Amino acid sequence: MTDALGRSVAVPDTVQRVVPLAPNLTELAVAAGGADRLRAVTVSDNYPPALVDTLPRVQTLPVDYEALVQHSPDLVLATDQVNSPGDADPLAQMGVPTYFFSFDAVDDIFTSIETLGTLMRTESDAQARADTLRRAFDALRTATESVPRPRVLMLVGDETLYAFGGPSYVHTLIEAAGGTSITDHFESAAPTLSEEFVLQEAPDVIIGLFEAEAPTEHLLRLHPTWDVVPALQNDRVYTVDADLVSRPGPRVVQGAYRIATLLHHDRALPAPPSLRLP
Repeated sequence: MTDALGRSVAVPDTVQRVVPLAPNLTELAVAAGGADRLRAVTVSDNYPPALVDTLPRVQTLPVDYEALVQHSPDLVLATDQVNSPGDADPLAQMGVPTYFFSFDAVDDIFTSIETLGTLMRTESDAQARADTLRRAFDALRTATESVPRPRVLMLVGDETLYAFGGPSYVHTLIEAAGGTSITDHFESAAPTLSEEFVLQEAPDVIIGLFEAEAPTEHLLRLHPTWDVVPALQNDRVYTVDADLVSRPGPRVVQGAYRIATLLHHDRALPAPPSLRLP
């Protein structure tokens, strides 16, 4: 099979021992029906806890090749957003095929589940899960087609203003949730914003991927000049679990639904899908 790097990867006829090198790949493999194939996960994995907490952990940044091969994988999963393409060469020399994924768009997440179904020969489960997630995402888009669209700033950092630029799929999540992202024009995938940018753009809503019990007060303490920004004036600063947004896995659909409830809490929206991952 040809992976996201354009590499031809020889995959065994029967894949029984899989090791993902990024947490989102673990979630995707489970969504594709491959929970019983996983032999180890990364030190950063946290979902689904009932599964990952029972598996050995492997250091991946940098990759601990010795620990990895001890689990005798017949397939390693990697993503170019986390793993170095160069990691594939040592593994290939050890006889371990490594398949790289890339996630530039939301649909890449759904397609990756189907691809994993092909790799692990769990096509039926994978197709059913991919179809469920696509339908749920499309249902949300339909439900928010005619709503007023607040201008939304999604922040990764609270003090240093890390955000999402044009190449990120996060803007698609915001659009599906019924908002308009104000950072989708940046060429960089991960721009660092200035305080002046936020003051000039005056977002209606700010959503942070950081922990804060009182997010409006929290941002005001860090950025006191933002007291004129509509999002802070109207107490429309929220936080969302970063894994539901920035981790390209099956739970981004739940992330989009969560954003929609924050933007349009006064409207009836469809219920988010239940993943029921083991």
